[in-house]
Amino acid sequence: MQILVAEDDLVLGQLIAHLLKKKGGYQVEWVTTGDEAKDYATEAHYDILILDWMLPGIEGVHICKSLREQGYTGAIIMLTAKDTLEDRINGLDAGADDYLVKPFEIDELLARIRAVSRRNFAPIQDQLIQLDTIKVNLTNRTVFDEHREIQLTPREYQLLDLLIRNRGQVLPRELIYERIWGHEAEVSLKTIDATVKLLRKKLNGTSGKDYIQSIRGVGYKLDF
Repeated sequence: MQILVAEDDLVLGQLIAHLLKKKGGYQVEWVTTGDEAKDYATEAHYDILILDWMLPGIEGVHICKSLREQGYTGAIIMLTAKDTLEDRINGLDAGADDYLVKPFEIDELLARIRAVSRRNFAPIQDQLIQLDTIKVNLTNRTVFDEHREIQLTPREYQLLDLLIRNRGQVLPRELIYERIWGHEAEVSLKTIDATVKLLRKKLNGTSGKDYIQSIRGVGYKLDF
């Protein structure tokens, strides 16, 4: 299950992300601003968004309302210190599926996640992308070259997904680093180049076409 956590408290955000991975076994991305949260939610698929109400930039409650107005059907859990009845109503009316008041125990958040994940949201239709002979299923995160599945590591798939959702645009290496490895990762930018090299080799396959272009001194882009 893919979860996006938007929490500007660095200690709390890091703790939530760590415990959701460790105790829940979820794949988690963590951002600290409202602008990042909205960008991430619209550019990639997440099963659940966990949004702090008060975020720098765009507030979580406004992100929630905006996403719902755009037809977003994924689960959204709001985190907030606001605990009045009016606040709860406003959060739910903005489109949140659940509302958790701070401070809370991580086990309660895990229970809320399990509860909203059991609800019958809109049916998921496979989102397919075709790259010549290569077919990428963004819904179940599989990649096939004709009848053969291309085995990608989680990082390689994240990189491919990011490039696909921004196809035709040059993505700076720093942006790729931030989106895939995150703020706290202790890896060099050379790791990006190595991951691109491995992904490129796997995608070239039988066609021999180089889908990922290197933009010298800047980054990479995907053309198809």
